[in-house]
Amino acid sequence: MRFCSPFLLQALRVVSLPQRVANAIQKELNVSSFAELGVSTPVCAALERRGINSPFPIQTLIMSDALAGRDVLAKSRTGSGKTLAFGVALVERLDPSLTHPGALVLVPTRELAVQVSEEISGIAEARRLRVTAVYGGTSLNDQARRASRAQIVVATPGRLQDLVERRLVSLKGIEILVLDEADRMLDMGFQPQVDRIVARITKDRQTMFFSATLDGPTGRLARAYTVDAVLHEVESPTQTVEEAEHRFLPVTSSDKVDRLAKVLLEERGTTLVFVRTKRGADRLEKRLRTRGLKVVAMHGDLSQPERQRALARLSSGKADVLVATDVAARGLDVDNITHVVNFDPPEDHKSYLHRVGRTARAGRSGLGTTLVMPDQQADVSRIAANLQLQEEFEHHGMAVAPPRIVFSSHKGGRSMMRSRPKRRF
Repeated sequence: MRFCSPFLLQALRVVSLPQRVANAIQKELNVSSFAELGVSTPVCAALERRGINSPFPIQTLIMSDALAGRDVLAKSRTGSGKTLAFGVALVERLDPSLTHPGALVLVPTRELAVQVSEEISGIAEARRLRVTAVYGGTSLNDQARRASRAQIVVATPGRLQDLVERRLVSLKGIEILVLDEADRMLDMGFQPQVDRIVARITKDRQTMFFSATLDGPTGRLARAYTVDAVLHEVESPTQTVEEAEHRFLPVTSSDKVDRLAKVLLEERGTTLVFVRTKRGADRLEKRLRTRGLKVVAMHGDLSQPERQRALARLSSGKADVLVATDVAARGLDVDNITHVVNFDPPEDHKSYLHRVGRTARAGRSGLGTTLVMPDQQADVSRIAANLQLQEEFEHHGMAVAPPRIVFSSHKGGRSMMRSRPKRRF
């Protein structure tokens, strides 16, 4: 497998990477247009009509391998431009005369299925390819009819498995398989459905695997689904969202909502506010509305039409604040989110990255704010320290707690610490 990262190129040179290899990598990254990557004129024109003229690093890195039909493993966070990275390859490689699905893109959520299908559709028209989304909460038969006629199907695992088992959709003609946000699919418990779906697809296929992480269970899944895959990684040397400004504000139970409202009123823009529970989302939406803010809420109890209406209000500007739970926001891809607020702090540093990664995307800047109650300061400070954000955490007078001791033993191997119950966040 080949490894290449634009952010680590200089570091590779420091460790005496051969100059000819370094030059080759640099040449590969110094690409100013999609045409230089081998993308056809009609597709380039479709991209230009959407204001997309220059490829992002992940698009530059994988395009030649993707267009050549090689299996690809790509480690890249949400917002890096990965949808077009595989979308362009699908559009270029598929035959428009196909009368059945030739490419399948698996995604973890309904919202992501809609967003990915819409983004690919914008360029698929250039080659007269049909794209459709398959997800739960809508008419089964209507989706089956559209999926059977489309050349590119973007689907959530649960609904697609249902259609396949009912023999409403066939996967026999799938030539290209894409797994997008694979780590989130595993987090959400979709591996059994994904395994059954992949087992129905010919082994003589191209597989492209996109994930924010490629270690642990995700890495094992990637190796199981691919053959001689080329590995590409776009990741900063620091484990945080570099383009975003990070801020931690101490609050109390009595002023927490007022502090949030003040932040939202003073720093207007499209804001995503994270809460822990569905009831908490509804409750906070109502309290913010009484303070004159245009707010919508999204959580798992909403129907698909209700979720789409909430997103439509946000996209149209009728609302500029979306209050959401982690589950509801997984796969959410709203353009131009300027501010992410952790009203309830995340459970760990990975959750922090997934949340704040909704802003500062595609080269834009953004702001991530976390409200911290007194009894949360120690846990949140450890998250900040893990992400090398100690200075930001201490800026408003809070102190970083020492690392938590999870095991200690004296000579002889027996622990002298009594077991403690797990702390609940």
